[in-house]
Amino acid sequence: MTMRSRRETITFQHPFRIRGIDRLLPSGAYEVITDEEMIEGLSFPAFRRIATMIMVPAAAQNSAMEMVSIGSVDLSDAQRLDASAPRE
Repeated sequence: MTMRSRRETITFQHPFRIRGIDRLLPSGAYEVITDEEMIEGLSFPAFRRIATMIMVPAAAQNSAMEMVSIGSVDLSDAQRLDASAPRE
């Protein structure tokens, strides 16, 4: 099975929450990693998402980061709420 990982940086303008993370995350840039696997048997290359992770500051008050598995729909919801929040 052919696998690939995509990385992108997503910026939140406001503090936000994502289901599965039990704390408010600060605004800023976050790295999102998406793992995908190739769908076999097609006449063209196509991939399906199998995992989405986000790098967030660790819960402890140090500079460590942790990778947390999240749902892609939950990430989209958080981005939509951030974009619709009033500007300060």
